[in-house]
Amino acid sequence: MTPTVRPRRLRATPAMRGLAAETRVHPRDLILPMFVREGIDAPLPIGSMPGVVQHTLDSLRGAVAEAAAAGIGGVMLFGIPAVRDARGSAADDPAGILNVATAAVRAEAGDALVVQTDLCLDEFTDHGHCGVLTADAAAVDNDATLDRYRAMAVAQAEAGSELLGLSGMMDGQVAAVREALDDAGHPDTALLAYSAKYASAFYGPFREAVDSQLTGDRKGYQMDPANRREGLREAELDVIEGADIVMVKPAMSYLDVLADVSAVSPVPVWAYQVSGEAAMIEAAAQNGWIDRRRAIEESVLGIKRAGADAILSYFATELAGWLR
Repeated sequence: MTPTVRPRRLRATPAMRGLAAETRVHPRDLILPMFVREGIDAPLPIGSMPGVVQHTLDSLRGAVAEAAAAGIGGVMLFGIPAVRDARGSAADDPAGILNVATAAVRAEAGDALVVQTDLCLDEFTDHGHCGVLTADAAAVDNDATLDRYRAMAVAQAEAGSELLGLSGMMDGQVAAVREALDDAGHPDTALLAYSAKYASAFYGPFREAVDSQLTGDRKGYQMDPANRREGLREAELDVIEGADIVMVKPAMSYLDVLADVSAVSPVPVWAYQVSGEAAMIEAAAQNGWIDRRRAIEESVLGIKRAGADAILSYFATELAGWLR
């Protein structure tokens, strides 16, 4: 007896597969993370992240123009200062590298894409933690850190950031930053809460990218990889506090959490394809073990299929070019 139900009919040709596709990635769904370093006169390649560099202000402008031309949705800026201290003073300095770069990128990009900034202290502190340490330096002081985040938020908004990425995982950070922005006359600055941010092994290359000074780990404030329900709880709390967008990070190892959050969130849900995920694809491709383009496309499609409305990816500009 021959089958009457033949799902293969919808897989027969590229055109048919295109019509039957359930999930699509558009260039506007992509955000490019970018690093800008103070005190360098030429872009510096990041060894563990092939194709990614620490930018100068000039090279940053050029890369943003390229990203805008590719049609991506936004860029997320990370700053690497020349001088660090215990409280991350350069983070809210109007003349600090991240704030100067933000103004330069806004002038370059105009309204072509959304200029976003990372709001965290780890790049700016001499101890590498995401907040201010307690007097005995034994832990991160949550509430003292919120005061620093408030100051950073106002400085970033005044520099021209349209969306602040709250990645520090401090309790109450969304409410604290929202209040500070509103009080300072920036009620329209949007907030992206890194809600379910896990203490992951896949951040390794990023720490090279920002020249992290961290010794030890961040398990006291980033989430335990064993916990699924907690990721949903964190996202729900951030929405209550006023987050405009919530994030799951990393992406590929936490697709279950991403799907959970996406199923119930009243606000957009984003995911971050982090440095280690990108580095694995690059390393395997360089060894000839996988097809690089197909692996990039499939990995991002899988994140979108799990429920991400937008994706931060180091492949954003390149992938957008393929999609177009």
